Order: sequence, then C-alpha cells, then structure tokens
Amino acid sequence: MSGDERTTPPGPGPAFVGMPAFPEAARKAVGDATLRANLRHATHTIRDKRARAVAELDDWAALREAGKRIKDETLRHLDTYLLRLEEAVTAAGGTVHWAEDAAEANRIVTGLVRATGEREVVKVKSMATQETGLNEHLEAEGIAAYETDLAELIVQLGRDRPSHILVPAIHRNRGEIRDIFLEEMGSWGRPAPEGLADSPAELAEAARLHLREKFLRAKVGISGANFMVAETGTLVVVESEGNGRMCLTLPETLISVVGIEKVVPTWRDLEVFLQTLPRSSTAERMNPYTSMWTGTTDDDGPRSFHLVLLDNGRTTALADEVGRQALRCIRCSACLNVCPVYERAGGHAYGSVYPGPIGAILTPQLRGTASGVDASLPYASSLCGACYEVCPVAIDIPEVLVHLRGKVAERGGHRLERAAVKASAWVLDHPGVLAAGERLASRTRALHPRRAPGPGIRRWTESRDLPEMPAEPFRDWWRKNHT
Repeated sequence: MSGDERTTPPGPGPAFVGMPAFPEAARKAVGDATLRANLRHATHTIRDKRARAVAELDDWAALREAGKRIKDETLRHLDTYLLRLEEAVTAAGGTVHWAEDAAEANRIVTGLVRATGEREVVKVKSMATQETGLNEHLEAEGIAAYETDLAELIVQLGRDRPSHILVPAIHRNRGEIRDIFLEEMGSWGRPAPEGLADSPAELAEAARLHLREKFLRAKVGISGANFMVAETGTLVVVESEGNGRMCLTLPETLISVVGIEKVVPTWRDLEVFLQTLPRSSTAERMNPYTSMWTGTTDDDGPRSFHLVLLDNGRTTALADEVGRQALRCIRCSACLNVCPVYERAGGHAYGSVYPGPIGAILTPQLRGTASGVDASLPYASSLCGACYEVCPVAIDIPEVLVHLRGKVAERGGHRLERAAVKASAWVLDHPGVLAAGERLASRTRALHPRRAPGPGIRRWTESRDLPEMPAEPFRDWWRKNHT
C-alpha cells in the first residue's frame, strides 16, 4: 500500500444506544460457552497476578487511602484546579477547549482535524472518545480514525465493541484474533502475513507491521490521558505497547480529549497513582511506557497541541454527594476482574463503554436513567463487595449501587410496587393496625401459600423460600414472658 492511498477503517458493530436492558443482554451472554470460557480464563489470570503484585507493597493500604484523599480533594475544588490547568496548558503553548457534551466535543475535534487539511488520524486508546462516539462521527465526516492499541485494533477490525476497560478484546481468544487479522487487515492497510499462526508473538508482529505505515504517515494524532497535572499543564498516558508514544510524538498536531475528573493538583500526586495504577491494572510494578507532555516545543514533538476538556454529565455526577465517588476512578479495571457478574455476562451486556461494576455506577450518572439499559445497570450486581476491596482509590461501589437503585425507584417504579410501599408506610405509622395484622397473619398461617401469587412476585419467590410464620407475633410473646 503506498503512502498516498487512503482507505476507510471498518465501522463498528451495533451501537450501544438502543441495546436491550442488562437482564436481557446478560441472559444471552451467559448462554455463550466460548465467551464465558474466554472471560473466566482472562479475568482469573489478571486478578491472580494483581494480588501478587499488590502483596509486594507493605504500604498498599496507605497508598489506597492517599489516592482516595487526593481524588476527593480535587473533586471538591474541581473548578479551581481546572482553571489552573487551563492557565498552565496555555502558557506552555497549548490550546484548551471546553466541551459540555459529546456532540460538542466531536464538533471541536472534527473542526481541528479539518483545519489541518488531513483526512485521517491515528489514535492512542481513549475511553473518552469511545464515550462520545468520535470514531463514528469522524467517519460520517469523511475522516478515517485508526486505533493503534492492539486490543482496540482487534475490536475495530472485527467491527466489534470493546468489552473491558483495560483489555477491550478480552472476549476474543487467539484463534478468533488470527481469523480477524487474516480476513480484515488487507481491507484497509497492510494485510496479515499468509499462514499467520495464533501465537501472541506472531499476532503482535502482524499488528506492528500493519500499523507502522500509519504511524509514519499520520499528521494528526488523537489521545486521551490518564492524568492531567494542574500545576504544570502536563498530560500523562500510561500504556504497555509503545503505540501511545508513537501517536504522541510523530504527528504534527495532537488533540487530547480528556474527562474533567482526570486532573490532579501537583506532580507529587502522580507518585501515588503511578504505583497503584499499574499494579491494579496489568499487575506490573510500573508501566512499560509512561508518556508525559507539556504544551509544545519548537524542537520536538507536535507543533500544535489541543486539549478538549469533556464534561458530558460529570458535573451532574459531581453534585451527588454519594455518587460522585465514581469520579475517583482511574480506569484500572480491577473491579471487573473480580466481579462474578461481569465474569459471566461480559462487557457488552452493560450497553456502555464502561462495563462491569464501575460502569454500573458511572454510566447511569453520566447518561441518566431514562433508558431501560441505564436504569437496569445499578441492579447488575450481587453486592458482594469484591469490587470495593480491590479498588485502588476505595470507591464504595456497593454503596453507590444501592443509592442509585433508590433513585431509579423514586423516578417511577411499578405502580403496584409504589402502592404497596405507600400502604406499608401507613400501616407502620399506625401500631394498632400493625398489631392486628400480625395476629391475623399468625392465626391464618396454615392457609398461607408457599409461593406468592402474581407473575411478577411469583418469579421472585421461585428461587426464594417465604419465611415461616410464627405461631404468635413477637409482641404477644414478649408480653407473656417479660411482663
């Protein structure tokens, strides 16, 4: 393929918007034996390695608490730190853009790319641009966006959707990846070598050769960032392959789209996260590649740098005193790897770029609970608490899940449910009525059904035994024996 040729990368699979609610999507996923085997093998391997890496640090609990405090301090004064960041980025030669929502962010990025005269961009993995649907927007505008992270490349070539925060192609095994490379690489670049095997080394080499021409040709790079340092205007990306370094240094124009919650106050704060993030994500002591850039320089790197600060529901989440702790997330994915629900259902069932436990609390806050899929996410959990135990910034995910369930119920539960709650509240406010009801229930206990009637309630009691009714109410027993 010559350097002047341009092709359009394959489009993604079905969009998350309009997907079925979690129970329906999860039921289908659980029936996929290959998917479950892929997920079980990958998540168990990662979480076992993480446990060993974390055990090496005697002060892990202190680091976890420090990360929590840094994030909470930043969120409490987010306006101050964002303005400080803007000043520092501008002073270093960069340009800051503010995007209220996904549509505005996509318009800004598209305008910046068009201004360069280019029709293609290379991307380092960015969940913020997945959140906004940037690739699809650019494609509609005639601009090709090429993912360069290996897992993201697999997802893009397979016309798929990411299913994990750290390993987007975790639902694919090596044989499936080889088939995707052989069938799709040649349609928009250098084809995979004939006779490609499914060994990790050969698959990685095929991806390296395929991407190399795009790295060397691209004039525009698009990135996200793991952290932004308000003190200096520095952005930080941590990754394992080196593709990020290529995207961040070779293009003439660099555009970074970053959620406003990714800011940290000072350089010193990075020390904590550069210890906890790699151990929690890839189970490494440190990331193979930690790239940092501050504005522009005449001698090296991009000549033009643009930072797009994305809100897209984050200030709404910030206003919720319980829910805002979700904004502490550093996208390590440790919670996904220990979650029994994610392990069986996979990431696609969540209908969001943010799957797993963190997605179950973050997505409903960013998108609201108007749709069926978003309203169902707070219930996509057994509340076992494993996610909280491994979170490196101590997000109490079970607490937020219960909090959001309450919001969903308040927003408009089933009419029968609302009537039952209202009636129960009235009975509890009238002790005489409650006592009479208890006595009546005890005297008629022989007539009580073992399963509750009605289609909705019956389904709930099919897997649960109703408690046995005692021969007399507790209040009557107490009066006879203690008065």
